[in-house]
Amino acid sequence: MTKLKVGLLFGGCSGEHEVSILSARAIGQALKTDSNADKYEVLPFYIQKDGYWQAGHLAQQVLESGTAIAPSDSPQTRWQFPSQAAAIDVWFPVLHGPNGEDGTVQGLLKLMQVPFVGSGVLASAVGMDKLAMKTAYTQAGLLQVKYLAVTRSQIYSNPCIFPKLGDHIESELGYPCFVKPANLGSSVGISKVRNRAQLEAALDNAASYDRRIIVEAGVTAREVECAVLGNDNPKASVIGEITFESDFYDYETKYTAGQAGLEIPAQLPDAIVAQIQEMAIRAFVAIDGAGIGRVDFFYVESTGEIFVNEINTFPGFTATSMYPQLWAASGISFSELVDQLIQLALERYESLSDS
Repeated sequence: MTKLKVGLLFGGCSGEHEVSILSARAIGQALKTDSNADKYEVLPFYIQKDGYWQAGHLAQQVLESGTAIAPSDSPQTRWQFPSQAAAIDVWFPVLHGPNGEDGTVQGLLKLMQVPFVGSGVLASAVGMDKLAMKTAYTQAGLLQVKYLAVTRSQIYSNPCIFPKLGDHIESELGYPCFVKPANLGSSVGISKVRNRAQLEAALDNAASYDRRIIVEAGVTAREVECAVLGNDNPKASVIGEITFESDFYDYETKYTAGQAGLEIPAQLPDAIVAQIQEMAIRAFVAIDGAGIGRVDFFYVESTGEIFVNEINTFPGFTATSMYPQLWAASGISFSELVDQLIQLALERYESLSDS
């Protein structure tokens, strides 16, 4: 049987570069495990932090070591891809955050006219931009916490206007509230604020990361997540819950060993589980998701309310990440999961080619 050549694309120009390498290592190993070894040939492609693509020995070195490499001083061009790219049958982009999960790379892969794992340009872009995502979810009738959209120009405005912005946020949302860049992942640039001084500092910090900022009302809730797998008829996993002792689930808590725990399956009433699963599929379909997605929720136990927080169109994918663990608890092993994602990519490509 002829093996499909899988282009494992990882690294990327974002603050989640190192996380991408870890995810790619796990996926690359799974593609060489069990029956996958007879079906797929893995060709690694590493995108350096400066945007240059590497293949062959250098990409394999990064994949095996799990360590990023410094940008090269040798003359290169970003518009010439490694020659190995021409041989790829299906791409597996393992990229998190801006310049990888936001539709940019998806557009490039679409122009290559080769199947690729995950959502297309639309879902990736909408899923990455929290303001666009919230607009889509409002239209879809999904319950969300109250929020306000803010721009960098408002924050960097003259001293007469900026205080009015603070007044508006306080009157509409109150404290505590959360300030977030609209287009970053892994909790980068997010602040929980309880007073005016913290609010002004948080707005300034978020504006340093993005020109679009979101401010959300705080809510006392359990943070639960649901994985989605599929194309036109997606299915939802069991529910997982994040537990942590810190004030909120920030970058340090997320990526420091022992700071957070995962409870799978979450201890929830059956009716709540069913409602979260139904909402996760609606959230996935609302942005035209494909293949893979993880939808995060706030569950307010005292009232029974469930709020959609956000969708990740390519969530973390190490052996200890929530997405593969949710599917493992739902009966799909890690190696089976990556195989299904590739098959879904081929299915999606064929359906789009026929339209």
